[in-house]
Amino acid sequence: MNESKQVSRLFMLIGIVFVACLLLSNLIAGKMWAVTEDITLPAAVILFPVTYILGDVFTEVYGFRKARLIIWAGFAASFFAVIIYLITIALPHPGYWEGQEAYATVMGTTPRVAIASFAGYLFGEFSNSMILSRLKVVTGGRKLWLRTIGSTLIGEGFDSVIFIMISFWGTMENSVVLKMILFQYLFKVCYEILFTPVTYAVVKFIKKKEGIDTFDNDIKYNIIKG
Repeated sequence: MNESKQVSRLFMLIGIVFVACLLLSNLIAGKMWAVTEDITLPAAVILFPVTYILGDVFTEVYGFRKARLIIWAGFAASFFAVIIYLITIALPHPGYWEGQEAYATVMGTTPRVAIASFAGYLFGEFSNSMILSRLKVVTGGRKLWLRTIGSTLIGEGFDSVIFIMISFWGTMENSVVLKMILFQYLFKVCYEILFTPVTYAVVKFIKKKEGIDTFDNDIKYNIIKG
C-alpha cells in the first residue's frame, strides 16, 4: 500500500506507550534482580521486551518507515531524559535535604552506561524492525510468529551483547559478563515467545481498526530517511 505521511490517533497512542515503556525501563535498569544465587538481571528485563513487542507491531502494521519514526522518537526522549536527570542532580540542594545521594544513585548514570544503553537500543531496535519487515515480504505476510521471534533473536542479541559489553567489560570477570549476556538474552527471547499470542491479538485488532497492512516492497533500509 502507499504510505501516508499522516499518523492516526491509534498510532500516536501506541507510540506514547512505547516511549513510556522505554523511559521506565531505563529508569529501573539500575535495580538488580537476584533471580537465583547465580543469576542476576537488571530489573528492566521485566518491561524492556515490551518495546520490542510494540516495535514488531509498528513494523508489521505500519511498515519500516513509521517504525523508524518511533524508534528515533524513543531515542530522543531517552537522551532528553538523561540530560534532565543529570541537570537535576547537579542543582544545589539545601543542607537539610538528605536525599541527594539516594537521588543521584537512582537517577544518575555514567557516560559509559549511557553510551551502552543508546547503542544497544539503536542497533537492537533497528535490526529487529528491518528483519521483520524483510521477512514479511519474503513470507507474503504469513507466519507472523516466525517473523516476530526471528527478528527478536537478532535484535535482542545485539542489544544484550552491546549494552553489557560496553557497560561491564573490564569491570568484572569475563565469565560473569558472558553469563549476564546469556541469561539476559534468553530471558528476553522467552518473554517474546510467551507473549506471541498477545502480539497476534494486538496486530489483528490494529490492522482491522486502521484498515491497513503494510508491505515494505522496494524500500531502502536507511535508518535516517528513504
